[in-house]
Amino acid sequence: MANGRVLVVDDDAEVRGMLVEYLSTSGYEVSAAADGAAMRDAIARARPDVVLLDVNLPGEDGLSLARFLREHHDLGIIMVTAAGEVVDRIVGLEMGADDYVAKPFDLRELRARLKSVMRRVQGAAAAPAAPSDRDRIPIGQCVLDLKSRQLFDRDGRDVPLTAMEFDLLKAFVAHPNQVLSRDQLLTLTRNREWEPFDRSIDIRIARVRRKIEDDPDNPRAIRTVRGAGYMFVPGQ
Repeated sequence: MANGRVLVVDDDAEVRGMLVEYLSTSGYEVSAAADGAAMRDAIARARPDVVLLDVNLPGEDGLSLARFLREHHDLGIIMVTAAGEVVDRIVGLEMGADDYVAKPFDLRELRARLKSVMRRVQGAAAAPAAPSDRDRIPIGQCVLDLKSRQLFDRDGRDVPLTAMEFDLLKAFVAHPNQVLSRDQLLTLTRNREWEPFDRSIDIRIARVRRKIEDDPDNPRAIRTVRGAGYMFVPGQ
């Protein structure tokens, strides 16, 4: 049985071929697309678990495609950026990418990052859907359902979450009124295979604040503890 389904989106035929061959031999079911139109066609045929998405695509670029994927599909996204493109990495994470890897990349690092994202995505898909009151935790203006791995607003509407965002919220509700450092959060979210971008946790927390806080610029539920990390304060 395959480890999961991966879609490689890259306009470089040599890179596509290399990744398809390498990831296939690593036990994944892999397909490839050269641009946004081909990506949409591939997803319509068979939805992948994770999309490996190059930022610098012709026509509709990878950042726009990442936004489209996050709005329309429940899957993992790993952005591929050129070395040193820090701004693109930040924007990609803000748009909901689960992780990134920089070119030229080490194939073992890529596989480790893919394995981490795949585990989170498949864990979300396998989670039982039947909720109970003790599994529904108020957080800010929302409710986090630990069983179904869903976030609901005050009107009961589903608020989209990436797998990494759910893991972050789960870590916070499991440690209420405790200061968690960035290092602890990386460990609790099982994102320790490879060292991520220094501010990736900050960017993801900013994203979840926009979803759970009445005023994300003045957060009350997930507070910044200057020089130490972040703390979840229940009842706020």
